[in-house]
Amino acid sequence: MSQDWNTRTKLVHSGTKRSQWNEVSEAIFLTQGFVYDTAEQAEARFIKAEPDEYIYARYGNPTVAMFEERMAAIEGCEAGFATASGMAAVNGALMAFLSAGDHVVGSRALFGSCLYILDEILPRLGVEVSLVDGRDLGAWKNAIREDTKLVFFETISNPALEVVDIKSVSAMAHAVGAIVVADNVFATPVFSKAVEQGVDIVVYSATKHIDGQGRALGGIILGPQYLIRGKVEAYMKHTGGAMSPFTAWIMLKGLETMDLRVRAQSATAAKMAEVLAGHERLERLIYPGHSSHPQNALVMEQMGNGGTMLAFDVKGGKEAAFRVLNALKIAVISNNLGDAKTIATPPAATTHQRLPQDQKEMLGITPGLVRLSLGIEDPDDLIADVLQALDHA
Repeated sequence: MSQDWNTRTKLVHSGTKRSQWNEVSEAIFLTQGFVYDTAEQAEARFIKAEPDEYIYARYGNPTVAMFEERMAAIEGCEAGFATASGMAAVNGALMAFLSAGDHVVGSRALFGSCLYILDEILPRLGVEVSLVDGRDLGAWKNAIREDTKLVFFETISNPALEVVDIKSVSAMAHAVGAIVVADNVFATPVFSKAVEQGVDIVVYSATKHIDGQGRALGGIILGPQYLIRGKVEAYMKHTGGAMSPFTAWIMLKGLETMDLRVRAQSATAAKMAEVLAGHERLERLIYPGHSSHPQNALVMEQMGNGGTMLAFDVKGGKEAAFRVLNALKIAVISNNLGDAKTIATPPAATTHQRLPQDQKEMLGITPGLVRLSLGIEDPDDLIADVLQALDHA
């Protein structure tokens, strides 16, 4: 049984559905609808569709189902719903459970679009939102109330790499009956233990490490069967945020090599951090897997690894950081992450540009901050590239 397999085997084989031709590579079912043998069969399927019975691609599709089942298997969840993008997954995971009058507690250190949902959209719909310093358990305890409906956080924040104590925050939320939703992108499915640490709903942008090759947008919401096939599926299929079959096929191909890629990327990140620690051109280095990170012990307990992302603050601010970015020869400047190619991003100027200045300062998003997503290139080549770029600071 697939639940007895190790992760690398699950990434290749879990959820596979073969047609009558027994193909090796997963088939792409590029169809928007499905034909019924009889009118009675059509009626029965709309009353209750059994596993491997499909109605419409917005509700489900064999290729998409393979991706959902494979992701659920490696995350240790019962079910998943694949979405058109990572933000469709975040939006769906929140909207499916919330109504006007509900109370949400979230970490204040979030990706810009996630923060927009919590800060702008939910309050507009009558949902009360309290944002806290995700590192501070006392702040969580003070903010979570008896009527709190949902708790949301990034397990490792974007871009300053703050770490949330998953077990402790989940226990506080469950004590009042709140659902715990975690964006787990930076932890990756390879190092994730979020479900066993108490998270109810895990969200991924599949665009990142899952595809990992810069080809397609996608996302997924993972959790218990009754939540995913209940409120999540109902919300997603009626609002149209489902993943396309072709995208699901791309993601399935990405999963086959994800473990190999992510472990190589994280090893490079750790090696890069050791070289950059204490560098004269840097104000600070931020890498959860390095002993200098204030939450290093927590991240190693939760993930057993520091991950594929690091950040550094260049002395001299924006101008110096831009000189470093422009001097890179291997790493590319972009705003994605988790790619096979090493990507450098200036968050204050791009992904978090629209945040008010006081929020940027509070979150440590300085003008000189560079977020580095390590790829699968040769580690020594990447280190040499970053070091020569820092000479231009």
